[in-house]
Amino acid sequence: MNPTPRSPARTDDELARLDVPLLLRYGLASTAPGPQRTTLFGDGAAGAAVILDRLGIPPRSVAFLADTVRAGGLARAAELPEPLPRAEAADTVGDWLRAGADLAGGVDVDDLAARWLHAVATVIEVRRLTRARG
Repeated sequence: MNPTPRSPARTDDELARLDVPLLLRYGLASTAPGPQRTTLFGDGAAGAAVILDRLGIPPRSVAFLADTVRAGGLARAAELPEPLPRAEAADTVGDWLRAGADLAGGVDVDDLAARWLHAVATVIEVRRLTRARG
């Protein structure tokens, strides 16, 4: 028996319409793993990956941002004038970073956000590899 509920399949368009800042607020604020964190790392990571992939952001840029968050924290990363290349992507991810930074959760939240960004980078890479294979 699998105790984890299976989420229904979503299209890329449905994932791209998710409110990522809201998912971050709830997923990062929860003190223990649970449904909000599962949603953040599941549909939230997939939705963020769809958005950034459509904006042409390479996974290495998102992974670099994740390392920046881990090293300096969400608040510092949210102050970056261009956290990702391209203005639209920088504005989009800036909203996400500010949503997490508003929690003022300290190192634990910063680390969790960095892990989430690495998950987003991984999903982008898988999407690109899958497209390349046809």
